[in-house]
Amino acid sequence: MRNRLALIIPILLVSALSVTAQDKYDAVELYKNGDYEGAIEVCRKELEEMPNRMDAHAVLGWSLLKLGRYQEALEASQVAFQISRYDPRIIENAGEALFYLGRRAEALRYFEEYAAISPTGGRIDLVYYFMGEILIQQGKFNNADIALSTALYHSPNIADWWARLGYARERGGDFQWSLEAYNKALALNPNLVDAVRGRSRVEQQL
Repeated sequence: MRNRLALIIPILLVSALSVTAQDKYDAVELYKNGDYEGAIEVCRKELEEMPNRMDAHAVLGWSLLKLGRYQEALEASQVAFQISRYDPRIIENAGEALFYLGRRAEALRYFEEYAAISPTGGRIDLVYYFMGEILIQQGKFNNADIALSTALYHSPNIADWWARLGYARERGGDFQWSLEAYNKALALNPNLVDAVRGRSRVEQQL
């Protein structure tokens, strides 16, 4: 009997660990597969059992953002901040939620914080893109140029971002470099209307 218990206990422990690992894996896989509601459900179950699990907080925020539930995403970020204030994933989630809620100045502070503490983070391209958009809205076109150029350094094949860089340069009066950005956007997507119109405007200035 004692020998049987010695064999059974390790098996049970391994099974329990496998279930925990599978739960975590499932949340990420559900998110990657576009099942954001499913990912939210798995993350919330995990957080009921282990409130300090930052991976679950991160995936929860990503999923809420994908569903456009920005206020919930912001609230989820605030809960996560109570556990780890400087997790870059949560910082980006908070910034993105604030961006879509129209609280752009607050969002910019979070994006700047992310860039400072995680300059090679997995969402650094998106962070600089959002920064560029906010800076355009603030009329800081040279700074927007720098932010969008950095975003494109990390992800050079996004036509929309090239078009926004062209617009920032156009508004800043840098027409030659604006034309170059619009042309790169059109090389990636010849039907991108914003780039077509932007190039036409800039060519009239040269």
